[in-house]
Formats: sequence, C-alpha cells, structure tokens
Amino acid sequence: MMEEQELWQDAGAADMDMDWDAAQGTGELDEQALLPDYLRPITMAQRPYGTLDYLPRTRVWTIKGEPAVIQMARRLFPGCEGRGKNSVRFSASRRCVADLNWLMMRYPLRIQNEAKWQQAIADARRMAISKELQRLQPLKAVPDPATFCGTLTEYQKEGVGYLLRMGRALLADEMGLGKTVQALAWMSLVGRWPALIVVPSHLCRNWQREVERFLVTPDGQPPKVHILRGLTPYELPEVQVYIVHYLLLRGWRKALAAMHFPVVVFDEIQELRHAGTEKYSAASVLSESAEYVAGLSGTPIYNRGGEIWNVLNILEYHALGDWESFSRQWCDGYGNNTVLDPDALGAYLREEGMILRRTKEQVLRELPPKRRLVQEIDSDANVYSALLAQAASKAKRLEEAADGSERALLIEQIAQEERQATGVAKAPHVAAFVAALLDAGERVLLFAHHHRVMDIYARDLKGYSPMFITGRENERQKDAAVQAFMGGQTRLCVISLRAASGLNLQMASCVVFGELDWSPAVHTQAEDRAHRMGQQDSILCYYLVSSRGSDRAMQEVLGLKVSQFIQLMGDRVPTREETDAAERAARAHVMELIHTLQMQQQEKEDA
Repeated sequence: MMEEQELWQDAGAADMDMDWDAAQGTGELDEQALLPDYLRPITMAQRPYGTLDYLPRTRVWTIKGEPAVIQMARRLFPGCEGRGKNSVRFSASRRCVADLNWLMMRYPLRIQNEAKWQQAIADARRMAISKELQRLQPLKAVPDPATFCGTLTEYQKEGVGYLLRMGRALLADEMGLGKTVQALAWMSLVGRWPALIVVPSHLCRNWQREVERFLVTPDGQPPKVHILRGLTPYELPEVQVYIVHYLLLRGWRKALAAMHFPVVVFDEIQELRHAGTEKYSAASVLSESAEYVAGLSGTPIYNRGGEIWNVLNILEYHALGDWESFSRQWCDGYGNNTVLDPDALGAYLREEGMILRRTKEQVLRELPPKRRLVQEIDSDANVYSALLAQAASKAKRLEEAADGSERALLIEQIAQEERQATGVAKAPHVAAFVAALLDAGERVLLFAHHHRVMDIYARDLKGYSPMFITGRENERQKDAAVQAFMGGQTRLCVISLRAASGLNLQMASCVVFGELDWSPAVHTQAEDRAHRMGQQDSILCYYLVSSRGSDRAMQEVLGLKVSQFIQLMGDRVPTREETDAAERAARAHVMELIHTLQMQQQEKEDA
C-alpha cells in the first residue's frame, strides 16, 4: 500500500486541513502515540511456543505450536481455521495480522518468513494509524487537476481522503451525493492502472462516460476504456480502465483474477449481499488479488446482518470476523440474519473505518437547491426498431403527399412516433432505475409524455403502489393522487410532462424524467412541483437518456451533459429567440429523421 505521506503529497497537501509533519509528531498528532498497544513490536524475552509461517498458495498464516497457544487462538478468534490439534490458520488480511500480533504478545512464535511478516505487520499498523487519524482529523484530498477534471465539494474531498487512508472500505453516501465522482478522484490519486470497475449491467455506459469525462492520463488524454462483453473470455485490449457488469463475473472469473488489478471498484456493491453465488465467489477472488478496493452503495444494510457481513467480507476477508461468531454476537442467535442493534453495528463500522456514510441532511449546506444529473441508461434496440417501422411507412407516404396540411400532419406523426419509440424502448430500464430509488427510501415524481410509456411504468412498478396524474384522470382522481403522495400512502407519483401545472408535491425528494420534452421550461415547471418556494431542501433531478432515438437531439437543445450539472436553460423564463431556436431544432431533427427513413426504404426497394 502506498505510504500515506506519498498519498498526501499526491493529493496536494496545501489544500488539506492537516499536513504530514503534524501527523508525524511534529504537530498536534503523534503517529506513534496513535498506534494501539496490541500492534507494538514483539520482544522474544520468553521462549517461543511454536512457529508462524506464511503459505503463499492459500494466502494464510499458519501457527504450529504447543496445545496452549492453539487453544488460546481458537478461544480468542473463532474464525481461525485448521483441523489438526497442533495447527491453526489465519487469513492474511490486515485485521487478522493485527490479531496475530496481539496473540504473540502472550505466546511468542518463531517467524519463519520474517520479510513477509514485517511487510504484513507494517500494513496492519498503517491501517490502525490511518483509522485513528481519520477519526480524529478527517483527511480532505484534492486531486491534481492534471489527472482529474472535476470540482469536489468539501464532503466529497473528505470521502476521497477516507478511501485513500483506508485502502479497502465502503463509501455509502446517500444517493445523489456523488459517490462515482469521489471514486474517480480516488482512482486518479492512487494512480495504479489498469483498474477494474464492476457495475450493474445498466450502468456500464454511464461509467464509461464518467471515466472519460473526469480522468486524464499523463499524456493529457482521457483513459482508454473497455467494456467486457459476453460470458466467454477473449483477449482484452490494453487499456487503463476495464468495466464489467456483475452478471458476467462468473464467466470471467479466472481471466480477470489472472490480471491482478491493483485497483477494483464495486459499484452498487449491495449486488453482492448474498453469498454462495458464482458472481460472489468471482468478486471475492478479484478483491483478494487487488491492493486497493472500494465499494460504493447508497443503500447499506445494517439490520440484515448476513447482507452487510457479506458485503464487507468482499472488501476485506473476515473484516467482521467469521459468519458464525458474527451472527452469534451481533444477531438474534447463531446463524440468524437479523442484527439486534443496527445503530450499534453502524457506529462500530464507522469507528473501525469500514464504512463512511453521509446523508443529504448532513451536507445540505454544500448542496445547491436543485441537483441535476443526466444518466444514460439502456434501451431495447429491437423494440425501438419495430416501433420506428410505423414511422418509416409514413415517411414513404410523405414523398407522395402534395397537400400541405397532409404533409404537416405526417411530419408531426413521424416526430411523435419516434419520441414514443424512444420512450417505450427505455421504459423498463427507467422503471428499474426508479425502483432502486424507491428501495433506498426516496419519494419520487416520475415524469413521462406518452400514455403507452406510463402504462409500462404501471406494470413494472406495480409493487410500489404508484399514483398517476396523466391527463386521463378526472379532478377527483387527480386530487386523490396528490393526497396519497403528500399523505405518505405512496412514495411514487407518475405524472405527464404536460399535466404538471399547478401541482404542489413538495414531499418529493427526487424528480425523474423518463422522457424528455423539447421545451426547457416544461422541465423546470415539472421540477418545481417538488422544489417549492421556501423549501429548505435540495431536490435531486435525474434526466434518464438513451443513446438512440430522440433523446440525443433533445439533450443538445436542453444543454444537458451526461454527468452532474448545475445550470439549465429552463431555470429562467426562456426568451422568444430561445423558444424559436428549440422549435427549429425539433423540426430540423425530424426532417433529418425523415430523410434517413426514406433513404433506408429506398435501399430496401433497390435490393
């Protein structure tokens, strides 16, 4: 692990709250004074009670010794392994090495692999000191602008410093607080390549764009990124960053493990909350071979003991001890999955430097009134193509239409059918994204334009008891939907983009645009259903876009960039010139689409 002094220098010590000399003892904090007694050097004043050896093939430390030392090891550390009477094995993790040092203070052992032991105990001591430093005076890390093209808030700098200090840890900030950008800043400071990022399938493209947006290689260019495809391994190109989704891990287990990535990031690491699966086993192997490992999750789980134990076990083996002893002490009985005191467990995890979590309320002063994030999601190419075929037939008719009103009608129909095809093709993925927000406890307003799209939301999100304001309801039904959302009977209200006027829904914590509109003012009006005058909160607004269909053209008109942004044209009343420009852009886009459809139809006829 890189020395903390080097990390501080890389991070720009001038921008941090505390310099390295202070941490070394010339200032207010003395490093040696922070070292726990159980990690002090061992003296061999007594006779050795056995031997300690490292087995590189299985990555364990093995004690062979007298019955007294073996008995004590098994009493103190139930998670240690070993079947024979005279031997016991410990994982080579930093926490287990610290336990071994503590044990040897009572029962000194003759160390067979002195060089390996000195390296291991140095890592354990660095972790212990870093944990205390972080507790007493959190590190705020600032990446070099030459390697990171982003601006961090103060709490984000602290999150990056936390990952730097701990090396293996869970960043569990609430959704929308920028875990991705903190992880990328951390990667730029560590500076070890290639890196592997493991993500849910629908976030592969988004991570690629974020890497290319924020990171810079020494030659001043964005890093080369490769997204793995399929379950069958193939020869990978040489790039700085590889991205793989969880469902592919089982096929790539051996191939990826053989690459020994120095840095691994597990996004939405709650995907690994269930042990015993092939993807869990593959993730464990990847983590063990890496030097730096970060887990990201906005939905950490304390009350389900098995789940948080499984997640942290990926980041660092037996960080919470073995499952049997953990469940016996923390949960409602041996092997039970429910933690008796989640608050106490959460406090312990934070104290031990295993997890850092900030909520929106804790950092509200650093947040703008509205936080807007544009996120690319998947869409179904086959569904899009099938629906667009209807527009293609109208484009053919347009060539033959002589009447001006008929031509105008056909152009409008083609534009609407492309927008609907775009919305329908991505609707299941939008629903999955919204479900993740709801599972995290958010209160969501979901905006769309087409009834067919909203019908898919109704089907896929049925389990969340959504309410609807789509223009198809009468006034009584509309009022009932508002009351249900504001009264807490549901945490999801699906609303038509053009039916939001006059609604007061400030109980929402998130606004999601499943479909876009050509007019910036329409989006601002929709956002303002949640963000009302005088509200002391920061509303998170997600714009979900796909790579095909009308979304790309609408993004350009609206000024939406993929990643976090602050300003939007619609934050003020648009001028007449801006309105006219949006209308011209919409017409230009549909005429280009018509031309493309006509050319494709002609090619089919010629073939």
